[in-house]
Amino acid sequence: MRVQSQTRMSGKHMVLAALVASIWGVAFVLSKVGLESFTPSQLTFLRFTCAALGVLWLPRPAISWTLLILIGLTLFTGQFLLQFTGIAMGMPAGLTAVVAQTQAPFTVLLAIFILGDRPTIQQVVGMLAALVGLVVISSTLGHGVPIAAFLVMLASALSWSVGNVLVKKIGKVDMLHLMVWASLVPPLPALLLMTVFDGGYMSILQSLSNASWQSIGSVVYLGFIATILGYAVWGSLLVRYSAAAVAPFALLVPCVGAITSYLVFGEVFEPLRLAGMALMIVGLLITIAPLNWFHRH
Repeated sequence: MRVQSQTRMSGKHMVLAALVASIWGVAFVLSKVGLESFTPSQLTFLRFTCAALGVLWLPRPAISWTLLILIGLTLFTGQFLLQFTGIAMGMPAGLTAVVAQTQAPFTVLLAIFILGDRPTIQQVVGMLAALVGLVVISSTLGHGVPIAAFLVMLASALSWSVGNVLVKKIGKVDMLHLMVWASLVPPLPALLLMTVFDGGYMSILQSLSNASWQSIGSVVYLGFIATILGYAVWGSLLVRYSAAAVAPFALLVPCVGAITSYLVFGEVFEPLRLAGMALMIVGLLITIAPLNWFHRH
């Protein structure tokens, strides 16, 4: 039997999948910590400069430079520059972790129009549930959450989904190698933005000299743990098991992000916003979980 065909994960690998999802959930909170010392463009530059160090020992994936750059611009540059900007504008970390997951229904929709995929009834129901949850969350904006920051976060999720479709178009590729090499792209536009908006590219040296140890730690976490380690483990699980077995663990990301933000920043979720977040997570579960997964559980 081929390794890729396995659908039942061992206990050890279930723990690893949950650990990676938790690492990514905590990353939303640490992004906010990093933004206390760095601008969004500086944090993007530092995160992916760290992650790109992996090109020193990992070979380039067998795809064209054009496609690699497009993936780097959408999956990483657009997603994280906008995500960090949204947080800097006042988007709470916990809510960001949940709203970011709109990338899942966005990806399904884009795949319909770009790749010609045909959605299942289950996916349509899941997307509608997530959309209703998003509308409910939107109705609570203005109560500590700027509408502009929320819209920027949606743009981040849309950029993420475009990157997902590009990756899907590639087919089978070593995800760790792809993520590390795609990390070469974000530092360049981030450097340009620093030059235009942050008082010159040398401003990052001043920010580094004044940064708290917590912010420095967040950069190390985001670059090495959340990006390199996270994608290495997640990619190895996707090689060993079917995507249907691994994908549902991604539901832990918004949950861990929201809980961590509550514990670290005391983020408060009013009942209506909490209901919208819960509905979005349910919609995400319906969208990404295979139908027989519900029958088995």
